Amino acid sequence: MRYEAKRCGVQFSPPSIVLIYQDEETQTLRKRIIPVRNFSKYSDCSLAAEKLKNNSRHRDYLEGVTQSQLEKLHIVLRDHMQGFSLEHSLSSFHVDPEEDLNKLDDEDLARKKGQMEKLFEKNRKRKDDPNFVYDLEVDFSKNTQEKCSWDEESDDGF
Repeated sequence: MRYEAKRCGVQFSPPSIVLIYQDEETQTLRKRIIPVRNFSKYSDCSLAAEKLKNNSRHRDYLEGVTQSQLEKLHIVLRDHMQGFSLEHSLSSFHVDPEEDLNKLDDEDLARKKGQMEKLFEKNRKRKDDPNFVYDLEVDFSKNTQEKCSWDEESDDGF
């Protein structure tokens, strides 16, 4: 049988992954609740997501769900177990250009870097793309940039 994942989310009590999928044979939408077993607030989310994706019971249903999406769902579950709100968990996946990434712990920094990498790949232009320009020159206006002391000429001659 073939299944096409349409939406996925989490259920906090009991901790579960909720999958809305379409049975391609009958073209009906169905809901599958996949319990997340042996998972605590100290668990490794990437390892738990990998185990779930490779579980023979759920493999066919989760074929269309990416490993990173499952990992994000596990992170939301773990954050909830640690007492964080859903808004806090979801905001940790959002990249704010004004945020100081030097103040984040290793795990939050990895989340932000993953989001930036995803955004970079989405916007990346390759030679095969129809809008690709080989030697693109962009003039950024000097008025909007901040002035820094090291930008100014020094009297040392360096």
